[in-house]
Order: sequence, then C-alpha cells, then structure tokens
Amino acid sequence: MNEHEKINYVEFPAKDIQATKEFFTQVFGWSFQDYGPEYTAFFNQGLAGGFFKAELCSSTSNGAALIVFYSNDLEATQVKIENARGVVVKPIFSFPGGRRFHFTEPGGNEFAVWSDINA
Repeated sequence: MNEHEKINYVEFPAKDIQATKEFFTQVFGWSFQDYGPEYTAFFNQGLAGGFFKAELCSSTSNGAALIVFYSNDLEATQVKIENARGVVVKPIFSFPGGRRFHFTEPGGNEFAVWSDINA
C-alpha cells in the first residue's frame, strides 16, 4: 500500500546484479522481478526497492545512507552472510540499545544488521 509522503522505495547500485540477487535470496529469502538486464526489483522486504547496474556502490565511507536489518540471532545472521560471500567490514559491536555489525554484499554495497537481544 502506498502512503502519502512516506518512504516508498529505495534503489541501490550493483556491480554484479546476478551476484547481488543470489546473495539476498540465499541470506534473506528475497525474490526478484527483473526489468531488463540492468535492473531488478524486490518487494515485501519491509520496504520495496531495486538494484540498478552501476560501477559504484553504496558505502558509509562515501556518505551513503545505511540500511539496517534486524535479527533475533545476530551471530547466526552473520554466519549466513559470510556463507553467501558477504564480507563483515565492522565486526559486532555494542551501542546503547543493542549490538550490530556492518557487511558488504558481493556487489559492494554496505548494510548493517542489529539486534536488541544480547548474546
């Protein structure tokens, strides 16, 4: 459902759209709808969005916004990410309210996962 003046969609660059799709399918169970060879979209993942073919990637080091996933089991989610060729770029750390880590998916985009459940 589209809501007036609410965030509705997000788009990310992807150097390798196929590798990005495989990663998110394996780790988070996403499905995709392709719109040609240079764009794919995802829906019903908390927010709809897509990936477009680009040589750039989204990273907090270059000022990009950070998309953060929630997990009931931070360590198990980290293992799934690493098994799917994701790279942890900031190991698990504590902050007021929980713990989190940052990772890059095979296309180079940085994301984070947090939990309010202590290990």
